[in-house]
Amino acid sequence: MAKKAKKNQQKVISREQALRRKHRATFLLNDKEQDAVNVYCKKYKINNKSKFMREAVMKVVMEQFLDDYPTLFGKQDLDRLISD
Repeated sequence: MAKKAKKNQQKVISREQALRRKHRATFLLNDKEQDAVNVYCKKYKINNKSKFMREAVMKVVMEQFLDDYPTLFGKQDLDRLISD
């Protein structure tokens, strides 16, 4: 039973290591963009701007991946099915 607990602990540690953020992404904003982000964060009580930016970027990335995912039918066929 001790071996199983140790194995589960190793899985948890390796999962945590895989999810650890170690790659820095940096970008610049102009004054108007910075003001907009600041107003948005204040209005919606966002305390962690880094988390907010990361989630916003990943949302766009994942939506694009889902849109680009191959389907059984082509986009024109699906559009025609939806509009009919």
